[in-house]
Amino acid sequence: MGNTPLGWAAGNGHEAVVKILLSQDDIDPNKPGEDGQTPLLQAALNGHEEVVKLLLNRDDVDPDKPDENDQTPLSQAAENGHEAVVKILLGQDDVNPNKPDVYGITPLLWAAWSGYEEMVKLLLGRDDVDPNMSDGGGQTPLSQAAVNGREGVVKILLERDDVNPNISDNDGRTPLWWAAYSGHEGVIKLLLGREDINPGKPNIYDRTPL
Repeated sequence: MGNTPLGWAAGNGHEAVVKILLSQDDIDPNKPGEDGQTPLLQAALNGHEEVVKLLLNRDDVDPDKPDENDQTPLSQAAENGHEAVVKILLGQDDVNPNKPDVYGITPLLWAAWSGYEEMVKLLLGRDDVDPNMSDGGGQTPLSQAAVNGREGVVKILLERDDVNPNISDNDGRTPLWWAAYSGHEGVIKLLLGREDINPGKPNIYDRTPL
C-alpha cells in the first residue's frame, strides 16, 4: 500500500511510536501512501488529536498537503466529525479552510452536509471561509444542510447576512426546493422566515418548491 511505519503509527494513534520515529534524522514526515495520504492526513482522518499536534510541531510537515482526491487533513477531519482536530488545524497559518476536493467539496460543505453544528460555527468564525461556496454540482453549504434536514446548521447559516438563501445548483434547485422535495418541514419554516427568500423559484424543469 506504500504506507510508511510513520503513516501506520499516525493513522492508528500510536503516539509513543510516532515520537520515536520522528526522532530519527532520516524520517520523511510528509511521505504519503499510494492513496496520497500523509501521516498527518491519516491522523486527522481518524481524530488522533495528540498525534496531529506532534506532527505539526515539525517545521517540515505540510499541514495542507492533499491526498489523491485533493482532500486535505482539514477536509478529512471535518468530514469525519473530529472537532478538536479541526480546531488545531485552523490554528495553522498555512491551512486553507476553503480548499475544495476533487468534487468541489470544502470543509464547510462536509460539516454542513453531516450536520456538525459546532464545526460549522468554527469554520464560519474564519474571515476567509466563504459560506456560499458551492461544490461541483452547484450546491452550497445551505443546500447541503437543507437536503439532509440539518435544522441546526440551517439556522446557523441563515443567521448570517452574507448567506444567500436563493442560490440554485446546476439544475436550478434552491435550498428551499431541496427541503420541500425531501419533506423537511422544520427547514422549510426556517427558510421561509428569511425576508429575501424566493418561495416560487423553479428548477430547470419549471418545478417550484410547492
